[in-house]
Amino acid sequence: MAKEDSQQEIKFKKGPWKPEEDLLLTQYIETHGEGKWETISKRSGLMRGGKSCRLRWKNYLRPNLKHGEMSAEEEDLIIRMQKLLGNRWSLIAGRLPGRTDNEVKNY
Repeated sequence: MAKEDSQQEIKFKKGPWKPEEDLLLTQYIETHGEGKWETISKRSGLMRGGKSCRLRWKNYLRPNLKHGEMSAEEEDLIIRMQKLLGNRWSLIAGRLPGRTDNEVKNY
């Protein structure tokens, strides 16, 4: 029976993030840094999975992210790099500081 107890799954919250959750995640990462996402989700008090925390931080909350429309220069670079590299969105996004691979792919 002890083995069954130790293997119980934690119920993680799903769906849209609330501003309070964003604040908790941001404060935790500012204090402790990125990485070990499963640990972050447990220690920060969030009832979110590690992957969910990582994606929220990387795609929405990082301070260096650019929000809004792509500039003409960014658009041109995406088109040229896609012709050169194909659909290697992470590599292309690496050439566009502040833009995520998902944002570049969805352009």
